[in-house]
Amino acid sequence: MMYRIGAVFYGLWGVLHLLAALDGFRLAMSVEAGLVQGRLMQNSWNLAFVSLVAIGVAAFMNWRNSQTGYWINLVAVALADIGFIIFILVPGLIPLWPAMLGPVLWLLAALFSTLGLRSALKGG
Repeated sequence: MMYRIGAVFYGLWGVLHLLAALDGFRLAMSVEAGLVQGRLMQNSWNLAFVSLVAIGVAAFMNWRNSQTGYWINLVAVALADIGFIIFILVPGLIPLWPAMLGPVLWLLAALFSTLGLRSALKGG
């Protein structure tokens, strides 16, 4: 059952980041057309698709305690959030709260998914 809690946290992470991608598109539309706007739009596009992958894997793989799904979401979400932590949070570009919500959801998802997978691998 722990893996299903992890799947819910991955799904929530995905929804939160779809909203962040939407905010990124809005930000991109507020700057002058050019390379900066294009990069902002590309970043938002990438975040939206990582979010959709996280939601899909959570719903169809993590919910069933798939070992492949475990690794897909663990790696994809970790890479997305580590970049956010390094380039946004550490320099203090936005307030720590509510910005820490994403990394907290990621860590909870990873924790519960790991507990669920370990339990299944041990046979219980």
